[in-house]
Amino acid sequence: MHPRARIHADPAPEFDQFDCLPDPVVLLILNKLEDVRSLGRCAAVSKRFSGLVPLVSDVYVKIDRVVATDGDADDALNLSSAKPKNIFSHFFKLMLFTIVKPFHSMRNLNGTGRPLFPLAQHSPVHVLRNFSDVWNLRVELPSGDVGTEEGVLLKWRAEYGSTLRNCVILGGTLVDRKPIGAEHESSVEDNGSIPESFYTNGGLKLRVVWTISSLIAASTRHYLLRSIIKDHPTLRSLVLADADGQGTLYMGMEQLREFRENKLSASACSNRTQVPACNMKLKYAPYLELPGGMTLQGATLVVIKPSNDGGSGGHSSRKETEAFVSSAFDEPFRFAVKALMKRRTYLLEMNGF
Repeated sequence: MHPRARIHADPAPEFDQFDCLPDPVVLLILNKLEDVRSLGRCAAVSKRFSGLVPLVSDVYVKIDRVVATDGDADDALNLSSAKPKNIFSHFFKLMLFTIVKPFHSMRNLNGTGRPLFPLAQHSPVHVLRNFSDVWNLRVELPSGDVGTEEGVLLKWRAEYGSTLRNCVILGGTLVDRKPIGAEHESSVEDNGSIPESFYTNGGLKLRVVWTISSLIAASTRHYLLRSIIKDHPTLRSLVLADADGQGTLYMGMEQLREFRENKLSASACSNRTQVPACNMKLKYAPYLELPGGMTLQGATLVVIKPSNDGGSGGHSSRKETEAFVSSAFDEPFRFAVKALMKRRTYLLEMNGF
């Protein structure tokens, strides 16, 4: 007896619930990704995504590795060098494979078969040109620009418009962890003033080197942002930091508008913005105990403003500067800044360079 035939209906095709989401909601999700590599992979998923990814407003570009195309490769790769102008003069000649690779593997879904983002261009400038509506941009370099010895703390944050607006530098000759139960016995009496030995044992000279090196690093980063700012008139905030957390350059809406409206004053000797003549306030403490059991020796805070800042004496300007300085760094270094702000102030002046 023949087995009875059974008729099976074809299974209903699975319905992709994601397709029900309107484009604005999908854009909100893509904005949460931020990372340019992840966005590149998303653009390869479908024709719809390839059309939405360029509209993302929050973008994060992390540069993990650089390979020089000309000049001395060792110099270009040494991003911890104490000569930032040599590093950054090659910045836009670098082949940033870790950024571009996910984009190059994509093909346009409109039938042309051409790469979505051509490999012929490797710099962040060219990768970012594929985004048409960037509001908030963060770029992270592989390492800090100023070389320091092990255990030395050096952090800076600069705010730029068309030129330097504010800069704060936090340094220390040794950052360490305090042994449990240990009591600190200072070899120098701390009466709130800078000891005489600070001027004779190279302490002041070291702080001057930190200050100049940090300003060179900040002005070089600022100069190299010209093309990005020009290509993205929708930008509202721009942050250029590094993986070491050493330095951060910040530009907000007002600063970006000023940058576009005023001519950039370039340094005659290198590819960086001219550093204006500045007034500096230096504060010092021989020893600080920080939260989390950390200690900082030779703690130094330098607050820098241009000398020709017309509002430097105004009450509102002082409040803005204090707010900028107090919020410049995360804990535990924010605690160090607040402690140093209470110390005696020493005024210095510096010519432009």
